[in-house]
Amino acid sequence: MAESTSPLVSLDMYERHAVHIGTNQKSADMKKFLDTGIGGDNSGLHLIDVHQTDDRIRVVSKFLANYDPQRILVVSARQYGQRPARKFAQSVGAKHIVGRFIPGTLTNPRLPSYIEPEVIMVTDPAADSQALSEAVKSGLPVVAICDANNRLRNVDLALPANNKGRRSLALVYWLLAREMLKQREVVTNDMEWELSENVDDWESTF
Repeated sequence: MAESTSPLVSLDMYERHAVHIGTNQKSADMKKFLDTGIGGDNSGLHLIDVHQTDDRIRVVSKFLANYDPQRILVVSARQYGQRPARKFAQSVGAKHIVGRFIPGTLTNPRLPSYIEPEVIMVTDPAADSQALSEAVKSGLPVVAICDANNRLRNVDLALPANNKGRRSLALVYWLLAREMLKQREVVTNDMEWELSENVDDWESTF
């Protein structure tokens, strides 16, 4: 289909935002998402296959669009993910927890912070491990942005991308919001979204 052969943004844009720049180490789980044609850059970093990133952004946006947005929880302990995660949640109407995740938020009904989402999205399975473990205990499906070194244990749907870079996280969350809103027919085309939301404004200012 034409939709699946044409990338959501140019491959050059993915590269300019360093979405493909992975980590020094790679996990066995993430090996299938890496660019085997290159293997790594001069600094020894493993590179992520942005074609698979592009495909997974479509898959994740369609998956999340099936839920009432108010029952979606987006989490980011990682500093560079906090602004884009918040902007994403505000754009689609989801809940967000950025910065410290209070233990028991998903498992202890006596806590003032307790919430009952139906699905959770984490920016980094390692940095957001508390939220991830509570989601698993609560039986929630977990979507995660996963870098080259992440393990996929307890992750139901992985989105391979650089989850440590300021520009990468801005672009990934910006695209996810755009595609979700297109699924729900809130946004009719890419140009409408780009005129209202500049991806540069989604970057962390830390």
